[in-house]
Amino acid sequence: MQLRLEALDGHLTKSLSQLYVITSDEHLLALEAADKIRKAARAQGYSERDVLTVERSFKWGELLAANQALSLFGDKKLIELRIPTGKPGKDGGAALQNYVKDLSPDNLTLITLPKLDWQTQKAAWVASLQQAAVYIDIAQIERGQLPNWIGQRLAAQGQSADRQSIDFIADRVEGNLLAAHQEIQKLALLHEPGKLTYEQVHDAVLNVARYDVFKLSEAMLSGDPARLVRMLEGLKGEGEALPLVLWAVSEEIRTLLKLKAGMAQGRPLGALLKEYRIWGPKERMMEPALRRISLPVLEAAMKDAAQVDKMIKGLRAKAHAGDAWDSMLQLALKVARG
Repeated sequence: MQLRLEALDGHLTKSLSQLYVITSDEHLLALEAADKIRKAARAQGYSERDVLTVERSFKWGELLAANQALSLFGDKKLIELRIPTGKPGKDGGAALQNYVKDLSPDNLTLITLPKLDWQTQKAAWVASLQQAAVYIDIAQIERGQLPNWIGQRLAAQGQSADRQSIDFIADRVEGNLLAAHQEIQKLALLHEPGKLTYEQVHDAVLNVARYDVFKLSEAMLSGDPARLVRMLEGLKGEGEALPLVLWAVSEEIRTLLKLKAGMAQGRPLGALLKEYRIWGPKERMMEPALRRISLPVLEAAMKDAAQVDKMIKGLRAKAHAGDAWDSMLQLALKVARG
């Protein structure tokens, strides 16, 4: 049974399932969901706990043994299986399929996994888990969702803030939800319940944002120069490899050129997006981006990308070398502004 994260609290007030699966790359939300399941299990008499982590030396017989072993004190038992890689392998996949066929009524099993890639999601062991378990797939909190999430967290601790203050927090914590949670908790420690001022938020919240090079294209496609500048500065400060940044931006420009070429031939955008395997938040950004960014801008951007590549490789004369990161920023801004 698929269960949305928002429905978990209500579900746990009823009788518990024998098997729960949590899959997510949002470590904070996955941890909170697992804690709620553990708390509910303790309240319903699952007082013993076995924790198994799938590492290189892990033997899958340990899972089957934990399920079959009787509790020392006759209590019900919580079995936690953690698969950090999300890839149990051939033997693990077979073991999981066998495990869900023979769940002990005295045990509650909680399996935690990272977000599974599209290929893994098609595996037979995943289908078995989805059929047998309460399956909770927790999506990442995207940048556009972050202000609402922050507002909800503030409200939960009896505080609120205006949009300017919430946007300030979002800019400072993007890509680092665990740190965002800590910064919001800090506001509760520093200030009384009620509405926070911008000055209070500005003075308290640290810059703990962590940027993903593959999210850079979202800022570029959505035409958000301010976010783009923050992300590039953050990636530079974190020591990200500039060739990887250039590759990610260049690939996006090439994709836009391919889409424009296909549309010029009369092909529908939906079919092109499917062909080039574009989905999720980026899929929704493509149509407005294609309207905003002209073909000459994209063609010029590809030429600029070639020049940045030469700078990185030291192939330009010193008098014309310039700063590669600054040129990278100008390239990305050109596309963002259309």
